Amino acid sequence: MFYEPRLRNHGLSHDPLKALVAPRPIGWVSTRGADGAINLAPYSFFNMVGERPPLVMFSSDGRKDSLQNVEETGEFVCNIVTLDFLHPMNASSANYPRGVNEFEKAGLGMEASRLVKPPRVKGIAAALECKMTEILPLSGVDAVPGPYTMVIGEVLGVFVDERILRDGRVDAGNLALLARLGYMDYTSVERVFELARPVLT
Repeated sequence: MFYEPRLRNHGLSHDPLKALVAPRPIGWVSTRGADGAINLAPYSFFNMVGERPPLVMFSSDGRKDSLQNVEETGEFVCNIVTLDFLHPMNASSANYPRGVNEFEKAGLGMEASRLVKPPRVKGIAAALECKMTEILPLSGVDAVPGPYTMVIGEVLGVFVDERILRDGRVDAGNLALLARLGYMDYTSVERVFELARPVLT
């Protein structure tokens, strides 16, 4: 089969595109508004996009609290989600009114960040403390703005729970990183293998 996403002419019960571009890591973004209100929300349109400087992005569908708070303060924290936080992460995704603290609704504690004001999730394995560098409204080839806005931030500080380290490296096999597939499907990393790049001589 072949289809054009704009025409939605796939003939299936659900569009398969997001199920094909997967797994996608989940950025569990904590922010703080200018009024001091705390927000926590998961984003599966999230990833690292550069190393020098270290840059991460998340993309917001509509003007959600995370986006508004970053616009106001320029700061956010990406909490790295593992399988043991599956249900609190999902609970924090509900469409609560502005000003509601999702940490409290999901039964989570907060821990202070070092370099930015938004807190990280207490007990999380890793968190990236970020300062916003760009906010980009996204559009297609027709230049018509869509509903998504991408936030890019530089990672200023990285929190790592030393329990996830082994021999100087993150032990991905025991971390059980959580990722989003298509539809309402999720997965966690269970199998890890190394593969060296070919060396041309």
